[in-house]
Amino acid sequence: MSDERTSPRRPQVFRLDEAAITMAPPEPAEPAFPPPVPAPEPRRAWGMSLAGLFWSALGGVLSLMAYVGLSQLIGDLFARAEWLGYVGLAFTATLLAALVAILAREIAGLARLTRLDDIRARAEKALAEDDRTLAESVVRDVLRLSAETPSLARARTDLEGHMSGIIDGADLMHLAERTLLAGLDSRARQMVSDAARNVSVVTAVSPRAVMDLAFVLYSAVTLMRRLARLYGGRPGTLGTVRLVRHVLGHLAVTGGMAAGDTLVQQIVGQGLAARLSARLGEGVVNGLLTARLGLAAIAVTRPLPFTALPAPRLADVASGLLRKAEEEEAAASRRQ
Repeated sequence: MSDERTSPRRPQVFRLDEAAITMAPPEPAEPAFPPPVPAPEPRRAWGMSLAGLFWSALGGVLSLMAYVGLSQLIGDLFARAEWLGYVGLAFTATLLAALVAILAREIAGLARLTRLDDIRARAEKALAEDDRTLAESVVRDVLRLSAETPSLARARTDLEGHMSGIIDGADLMHLAERTLLAGLDSRARQMVSDAARNVSVVTAVSPRAVMDLAFVLYSAVTLMRRLARLYGGRPGTLGTVRLVRHVLGHLAVTGGMAAGDTLVQQIVGQGLAARLSARLGEGVVNGLLTARLGLAAIAVTRPLPFTALPAPRLADVASGLLRKAEEEEAAASRRQ
């Protein structure tokens, strides 16, 4: 018995199609890598931050104070004379109607700035992916933005005639930029150049630094608003605050007044700032700062990125500052 158990099994020959033969199922293959561990679910943040909660509560308190004050005022007016009460009601209704109109205008201005940002983001995506459908949607939005500019009527007609053609997405974006924005870019450069020249002249003759600072801030904010209107945005007060923040953020990302600009190299390399008088030097620097802010405003308010057309440089919009400063310095030296 033990010999039979320990004896090796002899080799046998069989056929796979025999009825007595059964095939064992294949063993499951072991995974080469361990199964991924599911990431822990992020903790849900509060629906409103502490700052948002504070401002909401403050707005509610101020609204209640205004309501109680107005109701007490109207009650006192009716107690004095009935016609005074109705006059108070009329003024209150006019005040509320004006407040609603102002809020509606501010919301519309913020919405238009947001629309410009959205169009520019989709335009960059259409250019990167050469997406014809997305590019056509972007171009139609730009056409609607330019509908309020009478000088672009012929350009809109020409561009609409090319919309039905077989054009790639990137080429359609380039065509829209050349057709619609070339004239606007030229006007924007002129606006920036005029603002920089005015700031340079006024701050050069201004007797006080406080007046210089106030005029530079006023000119820069006014220039940003004008550029936004030129490209289709109509910012109100809140929209202007957002636009200024956007421009300053763009300057922070791009490095502000870059030292590689040709105009800055000309000032530093030729020692022009050292040869100019103190007032003329301050005027040139203030004009350059205004021009740099204007270029940043063009970059953040233009609905399409600069691809087919060259982006304006500091030397393009502020080159006259140096020439004018040199002429004034030469005239002053001749008088001496």
